[in-house]
Amino acid sequence: MTRRFVVSGTDTGIGKTVFAAALAGALEGYYWKPVQSGLEDETDSETVVRLGGVPRRRILPEAYRLATPASPHLSARLDGVAIDPERLVPPMTDRPLVIEGAGGLLVPLADDLVFADMFARWQVPVILCARTSLGTINHTLLSLEALKHRNIPVFGVVFVGDENQETQRIIVKMGRVRSLGRLPWLQAITADGLRQAFRGNFDLASFAEVSA
Repeated sequence: MTRRFVVSGTDTGIGKTVFAAALAGALEGYYWKPVQSGLEDETDSETVVRLGGVPRRRILPEAYRLATPASPHLSARLDGVAIDPERLVPPMTDRPLVIEGAGGLLVPLADDLVFADMFARWQVPVILCARTSLGTINHTLLSLEALKHRNIPVFGVVFVGDENQETQRIIVKMGRVRSLGRLPWLQAITADGLRQAFRGNFDLASFAEVSA
């Protein structure tokens, strides 16, 4: 079976798109962003092409492309559309697939639908990206509880930022989750720099342990 992962985060702006780019590139796989909110600047799919070295033919089209950079439920409303969960079905691929959510797990897609609801439906293992800075323990443990409450498989946690051994230790212990590695902050993010950072901080073989 083809490996599939959902990359989500404890919040927005924590580096999950950068990690998703690195992972998709390292796996030589496909990338899919189900819902893109905001089209004026570089989209997440375009970032994955630029930083992950993923060919455009392996960037799968978004189910929804929404103009306003806001929560998907609001962006959809402003665009005059309603997000239909039946359209949010992970594509079948002949290579590994990296799926990226938006913001955190409970970001709303509609008044009665959040991303975690879709993850529960898909049953694709989730990689949770978390900061290493102050406040991340609470955010990360709450996110892990939300995943487990919905019986969503958790593949592991990826830390993003400067090393914080005690924070990383207590999250792994209390969250009963494994650490997949830590992506350090890169002052100037380039494709080569990201590739080297991923190789130096993650064991690619560990991402071969799952099939879904």
